[in-house]
Amino acid sequence: MKRTIKLWSLVTVIALALAACGGGAKDKNAQAKELNTKIEKLKAKKNDLDAQIHKLEQELVKLDPAAAKQNAKLVAVATVSVDSAFAHYIELQGKINTDDGIAYVAPNGQGGLVKAVLVKAGQRVGKGQLVAKLDDAIARQQLATARQQVGIIKAQMDLAKTTYERYQNLWNQNIGAEMQVIKAKADWESASAQYRAAQSAVSLAQEAVNMSNVYAGISGIVEQVNVRPGEFFTGVGADRKPQILIVNENASMKAEVPVPDRYAKDVVRNANVLVDVPDLDTTFETKISMVGGAIDPVTRSFMAEAKLGANKKLKPNLTATIRIQDELLKNVVVVPVNMVQTDESGKFVYVMVKEGDKQIARKRQVTIQGEPYKGQQAIAAGLSGGEMLITEGYQTVYDGQTVTTSK
Repeated sequence: MKRTIKLWSLVTVIALALAACGGGAKDKNAQAKELNTKIEKLKAKKNDLDAQIHKLEQELVKLDPAAAKQNAKLVAVATVSVDSAFAHYIELQGKINTDDGIAYVAPNGQGGLVKAVLVKAGQRVGKGQLVAKLDDAIARQQLATARQQVGIIKAQMDLAKTTYERYQNLWNQNIGAEMQVIKAKADWESASAQYRAAQSAVSLAQEAVNMSNVYAGISGIVEQVNVRPGEFFTGVGADRKPQILIVNENASMKAEVPVPDRYAKDVVRNANVLVDVPDLDTTFETKISMVGGAIDPVTRSFMAEAKLGANKKLKPNLTATIRIQDELLKNVVVVPVNMVQTDESGKFVYVMVKEGDKQIARKRQVTIQGEPYKGQQAIAAGLSGGEMLITEGYQTVYDGQTVTTSK
């Protein structure tokens, strides 16, 4: 019985909790609906008041034109211009990089203990120049042993050859046994094979000695040296940094940028690009040279590159703002985007027009074109250029209001 009571108590608590949650959601929805209703009522009142003010001002103009001019609203205006070209850009963060301008020095083999470092940071080196020497004591000992072995085997081979030739001459004179000739020839051929093997061993030992020489893979400036004599050299240290790094000042540079997949249709090869490098206070004009063919499943982006050519000021990993042009409009009306307002009829701006001897604010419906950029908006219809756009006071004027640009 007690168990049943406890079970019903638990069910009751859960039901009350769910009801509370649901009630909270309903309360929020009701509050939002109430606020929207209040906003709409206030907008209606404002429109009604604007209409009344407009009507009264018109009556005032008829009764006292001088007073109407005196009560004109102060505004600022600017002439609407027609731009020969209005471009929109996608702005992304990227970096400067290079394909062949930076290289870490690597050993020829597995690496080894450093015997000597022959370069220092800031030094200019040429491709193929010796930059470090690894310990080659064991390799040289093996080379000396291999060469000594070659000398011994060569002496044995020469003796075997002489013996064979002697027996062959005797056999040609019908002196001696044929088995002696055959055995002498076999001994000579065996010694020759051993000699060739010994020569190969010398070559291998020489290669091992040569592997102790570390050479520069490219021409350029030594950027950093992070290894000292006595340390083990593999090309990359335990901190995963290059032990000897060389930078080619004349290498071709490029801008790299990860592009969100939502821009896949807009970012294409040969698209115009502006590369801003803030640390150098420099902007480069170029074009997209490569667009990646795969979307990274983690970042949902693909890589794009723009070539920048050789430039000694540019360094790998400099941060850059990459602006990729995705739209270019020609001979289009452009206005500040803040001047464009919205009501139930759509987009509109206020312009100042002369009517009789008064300056009047007129509401002008417009159709925008494309996306705004750098605070500017292209207008497809509604303005043709040359209009006096109200730029200050535009949020408080109404259609038909008398305005002035000076008091």
